[in-house]
Amino acid sequence: MLCISLFLLLASHAALSLRICSFNVRSFGEAKRTRPEILDVIVEIISRCDIMLLMEIKDNRNRICPSLLEKLNGRSQEQYSYMASRRLGRNSYKEQYAFFYIPKMVSVKKSYQYPDVQPGNEDALSREPFVVWFTSPGTVAQEFVIIPLHTTPEKAVQEIDSLYDVYLDVKRHWKSKNFIFMGDFNAGCGYVPRKQWKNIRLRNHSEFEWLIDDQTDTTVKASTHCPYDRIVLHGDKLINAVVPNSANIFDFQSAFAMTEAQALAVSDHFPVEFQLRTTKSSPRRTKHQRHRRNKKIL
Repeated sequence: MLCISLFLLLASHAALSLRICSFNVRSFGEAKRTRPEILDVIVEIISRCDIMLLMEIKDNRNRICPSLLEKLNGRSQEQYSYMASRRLGRNSYKEQYAFFYIPKMVSVKKSYQYPDVQPGNEDALSREPFVVWFTSPGTVAQEFVIIPLHTTPEKAVQEIDSLYDVYLDVKRHWKSKNFIFMGDFNAGCGYVPRKQWKNIRLRNHSEFEWLIDDQTDTTVKASTHCPYDRIVLHGDKLINAVVPNSANIFDFQSAFAMTEAQALAVSDHFPVEFQLRTTKSSPRRTKHQRHRRNKKIL
């Protein structure tokens, strides 16, 4: 843990930004919760972020999130809170989404469990989004809605496309103009062939900006190179608030000097992240510049 402690000394929260992260912890159940060497790494990964979305939590005893919160607040300079969805999924297989966040930086305005009952397309999503509306008065954006998604790999195209229906549904309920879609979309390699992108509305509507592109490897294994985990934004104010070049993976294997086997014991995914400015001094991109970027990664 020496490398982790040293890393934390060098990686305190940036005063001029809000860091928002997403992490599929892969089968995060009781086995991982009771292994300190794994739980400590997960805690340190979360503590880099002001908002962290966790996915693939498998917990039918309500122990994982309370354990994480206790450890986070016991060693972090900031105090965290969390919100978790109910257990979601078809049949007996269930997962949860959870948001860990720093109340000093953001607060929860509302939350909403998407019902997934679109006429003609009922039960389109394996784990329907647990949607949270955050206020962040210290950032340029001031408020934003986060819509998480962990797709079933074989249904990735249909489920990513269904995020547009989620977006329309949330817009009917709330008056936010800023939206963040993020999670493990399984949006690459064999699960989303190049020819299928034209069938995904979030991709072919120019008002949505994809921060993690098709060349970014979000997997831990050296033998794979897949952009499974994504971040997509909607809303000019939100997009203009993004710190340039802040969207990326967090390679915890390198940061914490872990072997591949040690890293895979934590997860087979790296977290993805970006930052929002808390001042209005940075240059802003025009709609034309953003449109050109979207076209480049299609």
